[in-house]
Amino acid sequence: MFSTVLVANRGEIAVRVIRTLRELGVRSVAVFSDADADARHVREADTAVRIGPAAAAESYLSVAKLIDAARRTGAEAVHPGYGFLAENAAFAEACAEAGLAFIGPPASAISLMGDKIRAKETVKAAGVPVVPGSSGSGLSDAELTAAAREIGMPVLLKPSAGGGGKGMRLVRDEAVLGEEIAAARREARSSFGDDTLLVERWIDRPRHIEIQVLADGHGNVVHLGERECSLQRRHQKIIEEAPSVLLDEKTRAAMGEAAVNAARSCGYVGAGTVEFIVPGGDPSAYYFMEMNTRLQVEHPVTELITGLDLVEQQLRVAAGQALSFGQDEVRLTGHAIEARVCAEDPARGFLPSGGTVLALTEPSGGRVRTDSGLLAGVPVGSTYDPMLSKVIAYGPDRTAALRTLRAALADTVILGVQTNAGFLRRLLAHPEVASGDLDTGLVERELAGLLPEGVPAEVYATAALLAATPGPATPGPAAGWADPFGAADGWRLGGTPAWTVHHFRLPGQDPVEVRTRMAGSGHEVLLPGAGAAAPARIVLLGSDRVTVELDGVTHSLSHAPSAEGTWLGRDGDSWHVQRHDPVAEKLTGGGRAGADTLAAPMPGTVTVVKVAVGDTVAAGQSLLVVEAMKMEHVISAPHAGTVTELDVSPGSTVAMDQVLAVVTPDPDEEETR
Repeated sequence: MFSTVLVANRGEIAVRVIRTLRELGVRSVAVFSDADADARHVREADTAVRIGPAAAAESYLSVAKLIDAARRTGAEAVHPGYGFLAENAAFAEACAEAGLAFIGPPASAISLMGDKIRAKETVKAAGVPVVPGSSGSGLSDAELTAAAREIGMPVLLKPSAGGGGKGMRLVRDEAVLGEEIAAARREARSSFGDDTLLVERWIDRPRHIEIQVLADGHGNVVHLGERECSLQRRHQKIIEEAPSVLLDEKTRAAMGEAAVNAARSCGYVGAGTVEFIVPGGDPSAYYFMEMNTRLQVEHPVTELITGLDLVEQQLRVAAGQALSFGQDEVRLTGHAIEARVCAEDPARGFLPSGGTVLALTEPSGGRVRTDSGLLAGVPVGSTYDPMLSKVIAYGPDRTAALRTLRAALADTVILGVQTNAGFLRRLLAHPEVASGDLDTGLVERELAGLLPEGVPAEVYATAALLAATPGPATPGPAAGWADPFGAADGWRLGGTPAWTVHHFRLPGQDPVEVRTRMAGSGHEVLLPGAGAAAPARIVLLGSDRVTVELDGVTHSLSHAPSAEGTWLGRDGDSWHVQRHDPVAEKLTGGGRAGADTLAAPMPGTVTVVKVAVGDTVAAGQSLLVVEAMKMEHVISAPHAGTVTELDVSPGSTVAMDQVLAVVTPDPDEEETR
């Protein structure tokens, strides 16, 4: 076994790899950019090396800096995690040239399976069924369009060099095919440095099932069963489980054998995943999609049902050891489900979010495992992938695992950054998910019903009570005397306390008004839309929990103050209730945001600007592209008109809700409005 291993990654996967290294008594070396100087993986490693500024191209994607860090720290091997350089053949070759063991497959296998076009041709020759689609690499836009027409709509555009859903585009309308090809190329170039595309037939209501394989350098290849990964948004997985309720033993064995054949066809060594698309109505008609030549995000569910540590297996194989078990010794016991907690807002189309983690509670122990890269006080920016952590639950059966995971997500508290934890909890309770009737379109199809129904009344009431709770009275000149006018509680001489008016705003929503006034030992609260005030009081206020009684009902929420207001959370959901001053907004011109103003939907970087001030634009015309956390968002004209203001250029860094441009409507358009 190696004595020192450098982990060429960040976040939760770096922390997870370091955990196994520690258990094996192997010294760990972390690397970090300036953005991650205080990150958890840096603190948990035995040694950490700075490798550059925040930009991934100058740090985590710099082969030279990673190799230099390994040399300086005496590392004998490099674990690439997933993402960044994990599937980069040039990095694997550079490690070999530097005398470092690459904890992954050989460069030849990465190169072959990383090219989806060659990969399909290779596994097809090995007898593995593949999805019908285009053939040949380096296809031009015209050739892709012709192939799409021949296949017939709908089709799926896919980067040849990529994975993880980046750059994938489902096209149902041939009229927008050219625009979608351009967008897919742009995103593929940004994510993988290669804009080569292929086009495949889209299978309606498909299921995404993958097989975990392990191969050593002695010719042994086994599979560890399947994972169901059909619950996705934007072609990216958010819930994974093992095993799949769709497969019977016969189909499981056949798909496992196909995965082993695919691994053998490219000379694979290490842990890898063979992904299949499966028609929900006919599980026996499965098709090879791609092979991920690395550890998968969802590997913990396989670990829980097999009892194997896949990172340990990777290390042993890379050290030259043979697998210690054969296919007939693999046992799948119980059921495991994983939820990916991401910095994103489901109510705003899963747009990435950011901020500083103000309060953090992550469940663990018993049948729950959390793999996380989070720490309280550490910022979450828009530079890297939005996944923050993974919550995994195990049970003797699927029903028990679902119940345990829902409870674990309800106990997950991440304040300061908007996450999808509450959304995932509701998704797991959906009847089709509970029954196992899944497909890759379920999340988007059922999205409206999975979002919370507005902001609960107790959230606004709690924010108002926290704002209205008087601080210590100003001490007067006489001992024991307090100035009653020093407390901003609405008290007045000889009358009912006056109402204190609070204005709040949640990101992306209209401002609301909440009124409070003293009443006995507590308050009365008048909430938006309420016909009468309700009695309310803070029962208990702790450092990160607040218990509030509202109209006779007690509510307990997590809370954390922020510069703009307060964060409140419950059952995995969180709300950033910001103080709002409508008068100041008007005086400063901040109220100009409206139908004519285009604002940034997420913090990120402007990558494309297609217009200039004075240009005439049509309704729905693409004007700008904002990229954050490896996701593109197109900003379109809200109506026909003229661009009268443009505040950004390519490369501009923008904050959420920052004004990007203003489109003044044409006179005819203005009249219709």
